[in-house]
Amino acid sequence: MKYFIQFAQFHEEFRLPELESLAKIEDVKLIYNKKEYKENCPFLVVNIETEEEAERLVKRAILIKNIYELWGMGETYDEVHAQVKASPERWYLYIHKSFKFTVSGFGSTCSSDYQVRIINSFSYLGFKGDINLKNPQVQFGVLEDYGLDSHAPIPPQIPYTIYFGRLASPGKLIYDPFVGTGSFLLTCAHFGAFTLGSDIDGRQIRGQANKSIKSNVDQYNLSDKVLDTLVSDIRHHPWRENLWFDAIVTDPPYGVRAGAKTLGRKDPTKRSRIINGVPAHKRENYYPPTKPYEMSEVLIDLLEFAARYLVVGGRLVYWLPTIVDEYSSTDIPIHPCMILISNSEQNFGQWSRRLITMEKFKENVEGEHANVNNAKSLDNMSLLFQKKKEGKSDKDEKDFGKMDDNDTNKKPGHYLFREKYFSFKSEEKTKREQTWIRFKNKDNTNDSIDHTQSSTSPTENLQCETSSDYNAEKPGQ
Repeated sequence: MKYFIQFAQFHEEFRLPELESLAKIEDVKLIYNKKEYKENCPFLVVNIETEEEAERLVKRAILIKNIYELWGMGETYDEVHAQVKASPERWYLYIHKSFKFTVSGFGSTCSSDYQVRIINSFSYLGFKGDINLKNPQVQFGVLEDYGLDSHAPIPPQIPYTIYFGRLASPGKLIYDPFVGTGSFLLTCAHFGAFTLGSDIDGRQIRGQANKSIKSNVDQYNLSDKVLDTLVSDIRHHPWRENLWFDAIVTDPPYGVRAGAKTLGRKDPTKRSRIINGVPAHKRENYYPPTKPYEMSEVLIDLLEFAARYLVVGGRLVYWLPTIVDEYSSTDIPIHPCMILISNSEQNFGQWSRRLITMEKFKENVEGEHANVNNAKSLDNMSLLFQKKKEGKSDKDEKDFGKMDDNDTNKKPGHYLFREKYFSFKSEEKTKREQTWIRFKNKDNTNDSIDHTQSSTSPTENLQCETSSDYNAEKPGQ
């Protein structure tokens, strides 16, 4: 299949080496005429066997802006239209999809009136889908090449070559429902995706004047990719049913810095207060109440959301914190329309985090819900969590979670992760302090020894008895 590449117009001598290196790395069969390549032109026609291979090239490239499936090219629009009309079978694949047209010129500018006129000249394509300028299902480009002659007093009046095609691998829409300070938004946008994010805590999103998501977006010049952020809860959100995401990439709240929260009251029987005759929830400065959000509940809600709002083929990628000794493969929530792609561990000793990747392989069916393999224990876990927050004891809690992997009462390795995480930190701190005290006590004891009566030097004694602990636990190491 014929495609045309739109290169970035800088580092011209590096463009072809990068293209050929990526083709070799990605095992893409790439054919083109080197004589047609010009450093002062950003366009190059190539032959690539499949669109999937074209996507692999553009995904990793630095100097390739876009790759288009070539539908027509020529010196005039009559030539371009003739070629497009010769293959109507390509149009029908996109007849009902939302779409977007862009018109741009290299070496010249195109007025808005001119762009509209050019777009209207392709009306014979007969697309019936909605025009969507932010997140179209398919995007078409008209690119005009006026050349780059620095000695010419004015740009040419007509282009040397006109290209028309369908954009391969358009920017995907990626959403982070626990956006925090926005690191995932920037990373995904850097690699060409359009990104959106939300978080229950608006303070993290707003940040400070020069330390915020917005300032970072401006610093990295990603304002055309990072679409927006909003304050919302994944359980209570504004998204319509027909708004779908290509991927959800997120780091759910561990609750390490502060306990994870969701909207709602700890005591649902309590009602909003009346202040000066006005219900509190109707006042301008009202801040909605929140309640504890156990990690198991976070994951279930995340999977439910992904099943409803991902496109088929879309992926959910998230970090799962877990206690190493308590982890089991049954801890990972499942959903009838999602399949597990990978589960990779990053170990930190007593605890670890796992990068979970899942893919939506079929449409979500009403009535299907997310659950864990040991789903019978989920209600019990929520009950225990609530009792722990309320300071109540439960006689069965010690035994709950000590069963083997086949027992339905086993707690997942991420259950009450925050409490266990801080317990580990406290144990480590205590151990370091005790080791340091032993070292100091031994040091003081050795100072009082009569060295002339000892067959072994005090330094040797100290090394023999404390060196292994000290080297491993010395504060600051």
